Amino acid sequence: MTRADCLGVALVLALMPAVAQADCSEITFDETPYTICGVDPARADLRLFRLTEDGSVIGSFERLEASLAEKGLRPTFAMNAGMYHADRDPVGLYIEDGKQQQRAIASDGPGNFGMLPNGVLCITDQSARVIETLTYQADRPDCRFATQSGPMLVIDGALHPRFLPDGRSKKIRNGVGVDGAGKAWFAISDRPVNFHEFARLFRDRLGTPNALFLDGDVSRLYAPALGRNDGGWPMGPIVATVVPLDR
Repeated sequence: MTRADCLGVALVLALMPAVAQADCSEITFDETPYTICGVDPARADLRLFRLTEDGSVIGSFERLEASLAEKGLRPTFAMNAGMYHADRDPVGLYIEDGKQQQRAIASDGPGNFGMLPNGVLCITDQSARVIETLTYQADRPDCRFATQSGPMLVIDGALHPRFLPDGRSKKIRNGVGVDGAGKAWFAISDRPVNFHEFARLFRDRLGTPNALFLDGDVSRLYAPALGRNDGGWPMGPIVATVVPLDR
């Protein structure tokens, strides 16, 4: 390779982003406003966070920023990522950086988590999947990060069978789905919606054959590109994309 060729390659590499970031935007679907963030797991550094290095709960986007800064990183997108107990321990499966902190729960029970089927967001170094919990338990995929929540919003292209178009329970809700190209879509409603309305966003607008509800009592979004940094009650698990602090 000539010196000119080397310089050309170096220029191309310099112009390429080292790590992709989440692409967040505000949209309207069925006359309802939402904020969505698309993440390509093959190019972005997508992770789950719950505790600091000293074992204390992160719980907020401000503490996430501070915790990451100590490692020379910063978040470019973040969202609450699964249900948790009063002490902010995960209700179901939780894996962080390859270490399982809580087992999967497949039995039915009270609340949204127990409205079967529920599911798992599984993140590897190159991909993300939303998997129904029984399928997860049967296949045991090698997830570097994983969080369980429920109910599933979309299951193999069909809405959860218990969702009603005229459902009266309306809340600010957030969730995640993965489309056919492998792109993860995180969404939060910007006004209260019922489950049926929210699930249709993932199936009919975002094109995700499987999607998972994350929460409806504590739904938070961190999207600095949109000037968004939601506050409120402390959170449990947090999903985020990270980049080096100087990027």
